[in-house]
Amino acid sequence: MSTTAVRATPRTSLATGAVHGAGAGVVASVAMGMYAMVASYLKDDGFFTPLHHIASLFAAPSSMVESMTAHQMEGDGFVVTAGVALLGAVIHMMTGAMYGALLGLAVARLNLGTGALAGIGLVYGALVFVMSAFVGLPLAAAILDAGDPIADMASLAGWWTFLAEHLVFGVVAAVLISGALRKRA
Repeated sequence: MSTTAVRATPRTSLATGAVHGAGAGVVASVAMGMYAMVASYLKDDGFFTPLHHIASLFAAPSSMVESMTAHQMEGDGFVVTAGVALLGAVIHMMTGAMYGALLGLAVARLNLGTGALAGIGLVYGALVFVMSAFVGLPLAAAILDAGDPIADMASLAGWWTFLAEHLVFGVVAAVLISGALRKRA
């Protein structure tokens, strides 16, 4: 039997799906973050700017601005404030774990192959994009008084870039969940 034809069994528990989904979400958030960092660098906004941007949920946005302006003004695209960037990475991976767990719950008992789950992941990534851009980030900004850098993250990153990042997240998470469930079966 080919690996794409092996499917998760209906006995896969929801808890197992959530756990595999959370792990897949962390890895997918790293893939998404790498995409965002390369895109930011190519837009002359600085390689580490996305991590500083995410961290501005709790940290002052000055590190984000410093990263952006160093690349734009001085040509130094790799300015990083390590603690702030680490905070951004942790926030991003925790968010990825949450969204991954939700995806894992949703697909745990489906009897689908990797290709079908990748398609579901693409749609899921688009849904996460919509949820993040229009609900999650503005709500988080309001609750935590994080202001425009968080509320307007999609427009600051670029709408198409932000969408592509989330599509990467959805597909990677779904493929990883598929692999984990296939091994379990």
